[in-house]
Amino acid sequence: MKRLAAIAAVLIAAAALVVFATGSGDDGGYRVRAIFDNAAFVIPGMDVRIAGVVVGSIESIDVTADKKAAVVLKIDDANYQDFRQDATCTIRPQSLIGERFIECTPTKPGRAGAESPALVQVQSGVGEGQYLLPATNTARSVDLDLINNIMRLPYRQRFTILLNEFGTGLAGNGKALSAALKKSDPALKAFDDVLAILASQNTTLAELAKNGDIALQPLARERRSIQGFIQSAGETAEATAARSANLERNLQLFPPFLRELGPTMQQLGGFADAFTPVVEDLNRSAGSLNTFVTGTPAFAEASTGALTSLGETTKTAGPALEASLPLVQDVGKLTKQTKPLTANLSSLLRSFSYQDGIDNLMRTIFFVGGATNGFDQYGHYGRARLVLNICQTYSTDPGPASLSCQSNFRKDLGATTRSPAAPTGWIPPGQTAAGATAQPVSSARAATVARPPSGGSAIRLPEVLLPGDDGTTAGAGAAPKAARSGGATGGAPDAQSARSLLDYLLGQ
Repeated sequence: MKRLAAIAAVLIAAAALVVFATGSGDDGGYRVRAIFDNAAFVIPGMDVRIAGVVVGSIESIDVTADKKAAVVLKIDDANYQDFRQDATCTIRPQSLIGERFIECTPTKPGRAGAESPALVQVQSGVGEGQYLLPATNTARSVDLDLINNIMRLPYRQRFTILLNEFGTGLAGNGKALSAALKKSDPALKAFDDVLAILASQNTTLAELAKNGDIALQPLARERRSIQGFIQSAGETAEATAARSANLERNLQLFPPFLRELGPTMQQLGGFADAFTPVVEDLNRSAGSLNTFVTGTPAFAEASTGALTSLGETTKTAGPALEASLPLVQDVGKLTKQTKPLTANLSSLLRSFSYQDGIDNLMRTIFFVGGATNGFDQYGHYGRARLVLNICQTYSTDPGPASLSCQSNFRKDLGATTRSPAAPTGWIPPGQTAAGATAQPVSSARAATVARPPSGGSAIRLPEVLLPGDDGTTAGAGAAPKAARSGGATGGAPDAQSARSLLDYLLGQ
């Protein structure tokens, strides 16, 4: 029985070994058979990471026929179950106590449509169904403790160890050295390309070092400020972390806020476009506005005394102004009653001015004085001379025959009526110089047309109010008597309104 139990145990272990070796399983996971030259300190269960994210674990470790380590990677994340032929995997230390993890890159970035082919799947034998990643696509980082171990000895002994170990490692391993050199050839070529690029950019690198030194000098001077900035940034980060929930809520509400802000910003843009001319005008007037604003305090200070004096003056002038209100009302009535007289006087003075009345009056005084200053033994006598011309005969015809006589009254000045036969060049009342018919006038009122002495265009004079008129004011288009007497739309205010206004102005 013991022999049968032992045989059964061996068979079960062999079956389990076959299952793990072939990579088959019921979970249907994606398994990559990565071949490493050295997989020391790597054990099943360690993490498999892509870009720092755990996507699977190490399922098993085996040794190949050429004495290399075959590490089976089980990729659990379905988003990364597609390793390509340009995929790479590297064993890296996870901590200082010897733990490891495998970091992989499923494929290298390339152009669209130029992806690398998928890994070859093992069809039979050991690792059947797994995807083979050859040793040319794997690597292992050198542990830091191994480098530190070398640094413990003096330089002479270190160099001796390197020579001895290197010689011992190469003794009888020419093929392995050749394979290692062939394997490192792409890396050496890439390193050579890097050195060539650096050599072509040596001038730029020198300038970079020089400029970097110049740029770092101000930073070195302000290192305390930079230290304070870093410390303040740390405190700000701590406060931000303490309110992370509020910040997250703000970020959630930010898109709706932007959507609501869009129409407002459009309206603000339209307002800015419409407001631009106003701002340009304000900019042009900025100098004057600045002068006004800066001079306003001085003006206000200088006007304080004047306003104070004005206030004192109102105490004296107030009663006088209040007492003069009846006189002002009487003067207003007088000006209203004398308005027709002033209109007639204005027309008379205009006609007198157009006819050179002052000069003719002075000539009359001069000639009369010269004609009557004669004196002989008989006494004073008057000088006289008879001149015969067409003006000697009294004429009732205002036609062209009488126009040669310059002693006629001006037909285009003063009040007149329409003649039965108007001569050529004569402008009847009620018409302008252009021939347009004016408004009709009454028999006691006539429109006057004056011509300047220089013979220019005719001037329309206001209508003259004559005695016995029907109550309209002088001048064409004047308002009726009701409007001049202080109706609803004009006229002097009543005494109560005027007194209230005066009391308001005097501060009573």
